[in-house]
Amino acid sequence: MSANETPNLSPRPEADLVLSARPDEARLDTPEAIEDFALQDDYALNPEYIELVVDAADRGDGLRLRELLDALHPADVADLMGFLSADYREQVIPWIPADALAEILPELDDAIREEVVGQVAPDALAEVLQELDSDDAAAVLGDLEEDQKARVLAHMPESERAAIQTTLAYEEETAGRLMQREVVAAPQFWTVGQVIDHMRDQAEDLPELFFDIYVIDPMFRPVGAVAVSQVLRTRRDVPLSDLMEPVTEVGVHSDQEEVAYIFEKYHMISVPVVDAGGRLVGQITVDDIVNIIQAENREDILALAGVSDEGRDSTTLDVMRSRLPWLGVNLITALLASTVIALFQNEISQLVALAVLMPIVASMGGNAGTQALTVSVRSLATRELTAANALRTVWREIRVGLLNGAVFALLLSLVTYFWFKSAGLALVIAAAVLLNLTAAALAGTLVPLGLSRVGRDPAVSSPVFVTTVTDVVGFFTFLGLAALILM
Repeated sequence: MSANETPNLSPRPEADLVLSARPDEARLDTPEAIEDFALQDDYALNPEYIELVVDAADRGDGLRLRELLDALHPADVADLMGFLSADYREQVIPWIPADALAEILPELDDAIREEVVGQVAPDALAEVLQELDSDDAAAVLGDLEEDQKARVLAHMPESERAAIQTTLAYEEETAGRLMQREVVAAPQFWTVGQVIDHMRDQAEDLPELFFDIYVIDPMFRPVGAVAVSQVLRTRRDVPLSDLMEPVTEVGVHSDQEEVAYIFEKYHMISVPVVDAGGRLVGQITVDDIVNIIQAENREDILALAGVSDEGRDSTTLDVMRSRLPWLGVNLITALLASTVIALFQNEISQLVALAVLMPIVASMGGNAGTQALTVSVRSLATRELTAANALRTVWREIRVGLLNGAVFALLLSLVTYFWFKSAGLALVIAAAVLLNLTAAALAGTLVPLGLSRVGRDPAVSSPVFVTTVTDVVGFFTFLGLAALILM
């Protein structure tokens, strides 16, 4: 069904009930009133607004649905889609006009967007995509199956179809896939007045959002950039060559994480993208990079916990399958730690206090290792930790581990002495905690550094290794020292 067609929703028997019967509904007769009601002070959706949408869908009141949706920003409508079930989304989507749907699609979660575009006819979706910049259109099409993609592209004009196909030819998570092909470029001998006149004449072909005008040479290679704000406050007769600033460019095959790093380091709001010959082929703007930075941070956080990105629509089985493998890995490491404990079962049977205290040593080490690991993974991601300062960072973490170990060694030795009245046991736990916290700090730094050096993602693999080190070292030092000193 086309997004512009009016669906035939059969009203239910309760359709005789009017929404104005709800106490809050009587005041919701303007877009401003609906928007004020829909958003709470923290810009989260009001649960009562979501109920209004559900009620309108239940009664088949499509006109009211359109009123409720049209009043919100596209990002808020995308958020609403995440709170609705798949059945309700199926009822709501046909009432969204094509121009509004074009703004909503890029804001949706990937899984929901894939479901939404699957409910829109190919010709209607082609119309929607023509309202988007090439990067957003490519992102939407990238979620489709090949046969669906071909049907949608067949309904698009040749020029736009070729641009999107070129973008889709680049690998995912690269600058070529992320860029929008619409740019504003001008030769360096042009004046400010010529640039302004050109932009006015070609207004329909300009990007929806742009910040810089790229100055190019005869080979279409960027040689500089001039901010739009600078153009607007400069006399018409001034040539661009007098205004342009050096430009930082990225290649089409650059990883999106590297691009995000460039934006963050140099405080960029847009960068030109060049092909293998150095020719300007597109641009990446800061609004896209904000999404990338958030996605990379979310990916690292989830990887540290050994889980995948679980959306609001994930089923119980989906969540279980995403968590099961890492729990299995943790089981193996736990068995390794248990093997160390088994080596000292005679000592534990002779002195029950060892069984009481040894979880403390492992737990303290685990927490210390997690702290060091989190800082190290974050520093590697932001390139604050490199080969140039690795040795200094490792030595700093060793000192931190020793100092923290000394503090808690003293504290736990006092608690142990007053609890069990044993100076020897107090000495053992103090030494074990000191050694384990130092080993934890060392592992929390060296493990991610080593994995990064061999090309592995430290966020994914490090936690298992660090946990294994802290458990094995903790149990072995505590029980081993107890066997030497107390038995």
